[in-house]
Amino acid sequence: MRRALAAEFIGALLLTAAVVGSGIMGERLAGGNAAIALLANTGATVAALAALIAVLGPISGAHFNPVITLVAFHQRQIALPRTVAFIGVQVVGCCAGAILANLMFELPAIHASTHARTGVAQWLSEIVATAGLVYIAFSSSISAAAWRVPAWIGAAYWFTASTSFANPAITVGRSLSDSFAGIRPADAPGFIVAQLAGAVVGALLLRLLAERRVPA
Repeated sequence: MRRALAAEFIGALLLTAAVVGSGIMGERLAGGNAAIALLANTGATVAALAALIAVLGPISGAHFNPVITLVAFHQRQIALPRTVAFIGVQVVGCCAGAILANLMFELPAIHASTHARTGVAQWLSEIVATAGLVYIAFSSSISAAAWRVPAWIGAAYWFTASTSFANPAITVGRSLSDSFAGIRPADAPGFIVAQLAGAVVGALLLRLLAERRVPA
């Protein structure tokens, strides 16, 4: 349990540091070109997520995300105490990762975001991104998830209006950095509700499309 909690904390921390840090770096180097900044943000996120799933997956399952943990609990893959503990360390880890990224770029440790992200289109995007994430994650082995999940998130950065947060813990963390990857604290609850709705949709897809053995 201790190793699993440590893996979830480290994974959440480093993933958020990669997302926020690459957003800050991309914005600084892009010269005002948002497409280049988003491309840099995407590449760093995909690479970090792939490495973290591959390395930490055998220890904790590489959730790094409360919706993945909640669906695992719903699927009876983990017990309630582990579910609560995982979600706690994921939120703390994501907040710590955002603070770490801020400090690495000489910004205030906690710098509440002013980046507005709200509206039906953004919420719908989060439902789609999170549902796809849940379905792909639970349809894959750890080795397959190490490339399938980053591939989905990388694609969803570009085809969703919200740039695919798909993670309540990282949403909270990103609200602590007033940077390219940030989100206003006031907008975070709407994203989190949409992500939870996406988790429900993803779980329904798993049930609908699950492989069923046909009797001989």
